[in-house]
Amino acid sequence: MAFSELMDRVGSKGTFQFLNMVLLGLPVLGLANHYLLQIFTAATPPHHCRLPPNGSAGPWGLPEGPDGKPETCLRFIYPPNTSLPNSTQGATEPCLDGWVYDLHTVDSIVTEWDLVCDSRRLKEVAQSVFMAGTLVGGIVLGDLSDRFGRKPVLTCSYLLLAASGSGAAFSPNLSIYTVFRFLSGWSISGIVLSTTILNVECVSIQMRAIMSTLMGYIYTCGQFILPGLAYAIPQWRWLQLTVSIPFFVFFLLSWWTPESVRWAVLSGKFSKALKILRWMAALNGKKEEGEKLSVEELKFSMQKEISLAKDKYSVADLFRTPKMRRVTFCLSLAWFSTGFGYYSLAMSVEEFGVNLYVLQLIFGGVDIPAKFITIMSINHLGRHITQAGALLLAGGSILAIFFVPSDLPTLRTVLAVFGKGCLSSSFSCLFLYTTELYPTVIRQTGLGISNMWTRVGSMLAPLVKITGELQPFIPTVIFGTVTLLGGSAAYFLPETLNQPLPETIKDVENWCWQAKKPKQEPEAEKASQRIPLQPCGPGQDPS
Repeated sequence: MAFSELMDRVGSKGTFQFLNMVLLGLPVLGLANHYLLQIFTAATPPHHCRLPPNGSAGPWGLPEGPDGKPETCLRFIYPPNTSLPNSTQGATEPCLDGWVYDLHTVDSIVTEWDLVCDSRRLKEVAQSVFMAGTLVGGIVLGDLSDRFGRKPVLTCSYLLLAASGSGAAFSPNLSIYTVFRFLSGWSISGIVLSTTILNVECVSIQMRAIMSTLMGYIYTCGQFILPGLAYAIPQWRWLQLTVSIPFFVFFLLSWWTPESVRWAVLSGKFSKALKILRWMAALNGKKEEGEKLSVEELKFSMQKEISLAKDKYSVADLFRTPKMRRVTFCLSLAWFSTGFGYYSLAMSVEEFGVNLYVLQLIFGGVDIPAKFITIMSINHLGRHITQAGALLLAGGSILAIFFVPSDLPTLRTVLAVFGKGCLSSSFSCLFLYTTELYPTVIRQTGLGISNMWTRVGSMLAPLVKITGELQPFIPTVIFGTVTLLGGSAAYFLPETLNQPLPETIKDVENWCWQAKKPKQEPEAEKASQRIPLQPCGPGQDPS
């Protein structure tokens, strides 16, 4: 009896699964608040140089920028039209007395710590440090999760996010704020890793795609909550505190979250696994079935998983053989470009000249049809076409923004929203595609490396935006080109639609990736389907 059959026996679609999804889904609702929080807490309002103490807005005035508006980083040394030598007329200097902000528009870390002009890049650095926290946390907490279990890591991550998020709200300066944001990113990785596993493990194979999609929609709903909160709470410290406090509650609720049964068995904790299964059976109305289970039956039902777990595999095994190298390289580039492009658009909302709150609602709303279209596409057109198409369309739309003048904000916004929807589709497809391409013996390692690359991309995206100080078009060209490269790499991946999951690295190496469809009679052609990923027969070339 396989593990999936064991789940069906104690109930894989019942009250237990519903309560488990609620316990795991509520925190996910708040994760979008932290991922995208700096859109509002680091927004830059209209501003200009503060005049000297003896100056006034009347005769003193401010120099005009290229757009005809007052210069934001310079002021006149002397008032214009004064009796001074021509060499000093119109001379300017930096904002030595600080800046004046339109606080009716927004209150943010930019206004509090003057992150404008020469210091404006520090805002992007703060977001990049947050993403670096998700990268480091994913590496460290993934290993701790394998050693000590999913639930302890999840519980501690809730507490750390609540504490670090609240600490950021009371930060006296940017340095301490950045440290707390790094810890917030660290803890978010632990939440995402554990939630992904615990969400799908206790349901049937047929329900896994549905549960993953539902969790994705919960995150999308969180994107709708953030603009409302930001509009109702314009002070950045109170907003930061508001999105962090709920995780103290989630920390307490996590004590009712069950541990991973699969992890408990593979770690030799059979009594603990049996207790969870009986609890599951009782809540699903199958108490008698749960009482029939025994430790011996658990060992027998998962003997294959236990034997595979004894074989040790490392990251190096992802590169030892030709097919695994191709899969790893192409998936890594696809994951990197998706994270890179996604956060280049998601964190650039205020640059499109549209109301910040309305545009964020639109950016969140586009994920709903994008995820639905993705589900239809991967089940009918296949993973290969969906993945490559999503990235190529996203890269094309990002590059198209470069050719649209800034005085057409609506068209620029339409392209950005379309690109963000395509990248959301790419994320949805990649999670499933990666799981199906990596064999069982090294699947967790492959997923970990893939997630690492998307975090590297999201970490670099804010830093690349700084290159816009050299030429405004440079970031757009880089983001679009890299996304197109990711789509091109996805083209070299095989199709996995309706294919069994590979168990070993040898299974992957023995697959035919470009199987040719033989010429058939009309009636036979109608009955057959092209399956490009299947075991090679005698005399076939697997390369």
